[in-house]
Order: sequence, then C-alpha cells, then structure tokens
Amino acid sequence: MQNQSSHTNTPEASAPTRRARRARRSWRKGPIVAAGAVVAVGALVGSGFAVQSAVAAQHDSIAETAALSAATNLRVEQLGSHANVLEARAVKAAEDTLSGANDTITAAAGKTDATALASSVAALEDYRLLAPERVFALAEQTVAHTGAVQHAIAEADRIAAEQQAAAEAAARAAAEAAAAEKAASSGSSGSGSSGGSRPSGPANPSGAQAIARDMLAARGMGDDQFGCLVALWNKESGWNVYAENRSSGAYGIPQALPGSKMGSVGSDWATNPATQIEWGLGYIAGRYGTPCGAWDSSQSRGWY
Repeated sequence: MQNQSSHTNTPEASAPTRRARRARRSWRKGPIVAAGAVVAVGALVGSGFAVQSAVAAQHDSIAETAALSAATNLRVEQLGSHANVLEARAVKAAEDTLSGANDTITAAAGKTDATALASSVAALEDYRLLAPERVFALAEQTVAHTGAVQHAIAEADRIAAEQQAAAEAAARAAAEAAAAEKAASSGSSGSGSSGGSRPSGPANPSGAQAIARDMLAARGMGDDQFGCLVALWNKESGWNVYAENRSSGAYGIPQALPGSKMGSVGSDWATNPATQIEWGLGYIAGRYGTPCGAWDSSQSRGWY
C-alpha cells in the first residue's frame, strides 16, 4: 500500500514535473528563435546593401546621360530649335546667292555665255524643297559660276571700250583726211617721191597713227609718206584694229586678206595695232615701195 501510494500522481507532485518540461521545451526553442532572428537581420542587412547599390547605379546612369547631353549639345528640347536655325541659314544663303546670280545673268546678255550659271540658278530656285546641306552645296556652285561670268563680262566690256575708242579715233582721222584730200591736187605720179600734192597727215597723231608715224620714221620716211599712209588706211579701215570686210574677209587696219597673214609678225595680230601696222608697212614696201605708191595705186584701181 505504501509503494502504491508513493507512485500516485497527485496534483502537488505533478506540478513541478510539468514546469520542468515547459522549461526544457523553452530552452530548446530559444536557439531556434535566435537563429531565426539572426537570419532575419541578415536578410534586412543584405536587402539594404542591394537597395543602396541600385540607387548608386541609378545616380551613375543619370550623371552619364547628363554628361553626354552636355558634350553633344543636342538636348531634346534644343533639337527643334537647331533644325530651325539651320533651315533659316539655308534659306538666306539661297536667296542672297540667287539675287546676285540673276543680276549677273541679266548683265551677261549679249556679252558672254551664262548657260552654266543659269542651270545652277534653276537648281537652286527649288531651295525650299531641298535639305539644307544640298542648298549650301548648290549655293557654293552658283557663286563659283557667278564669279566666272562676271569676269567674262568685265573682259567683254574692256574690249568694247577699246573698240569704241578706236572707232572714235578713226572717225577723227577720216575727217582730217577728207579735209586734206579736198585741198590736195590729183594726178600725182606713183613714184613714191614727195613731189606734187599729197595727202597730209594729222599734225598731232594719236593712237595707231602715232605708232605708224614712228615706224615710218624708223624706215627713213617723212611726213609726206605719213600723209599718204593716213589717207590710204582711212579709206581701207578707218584705222580700226577690229575692222573686218564681211564679204572678202579682209581684217584690221591694213585690211590683210586673210587677216591671219599678220600672224607672221605676231600672235596678237587680231588685237594689236602695232603688229598690224608693222605687217602693213612690210606689205606696202614689198609691193609698192612707199605708202604714196600704194596710195596712188588705190586711187587708180580702187584697191592696193
């Protein structure tokens, strides 16, 4: 009976036992909870590092984008403005170039060929339909053609001025020769001497006639022969270096036939009065001896 009593689970006896078991279970759970807390803290710490890395990477990307934008100067808000400025420059270049080119084409009429310039102008006139780069290229090409045509116009004006001066000098010489012929007697011999009445030359010749008088003097001939020469070439060409007989092809002051014969004296035979006079005096010397001999032949036959 005592032994059975000693093993009986009374409330007082079982209470300590239950507390001991709870204590053991709490002790066993403690390390597990602590380990879980460590893992949680580690996860939070790792997550913090990940967030910081992402933020840093984002800041680096923004900085690189800003640097690239500053280096190229092509920010999105500026692209439209940049295109407008380029187009405005192209329009101004085209309009300025066309204005000068059209004036040059007008000035070239009757003086020089402006076909290449006109073609460039026609292409550039469509500038509002073209890309700015194409407009700039066409404007540069048109400016080059304009310069070439302007140079040709200047040369044509120079030649025209020389021709006008020669024509005026010839007209004055013709008037002087007409007055001399009116006073001179006819029927003189063709011997080339200064005997009898001969045409007289101007007292103060200029231009081509002054050159001729000096050349005659170098050949030992005086004013009497000069007067015959003045009258002769007044009749033939009016002392015009560009005089041309369209029916026969005779050319220049001495009316060489063809004019290219004078190339034996100089390659500038078509424009240089000295070259033409030198050739003419040689021709007269070889065929008539003197200018007065050539003049007498011209008077009797109508040519020399």
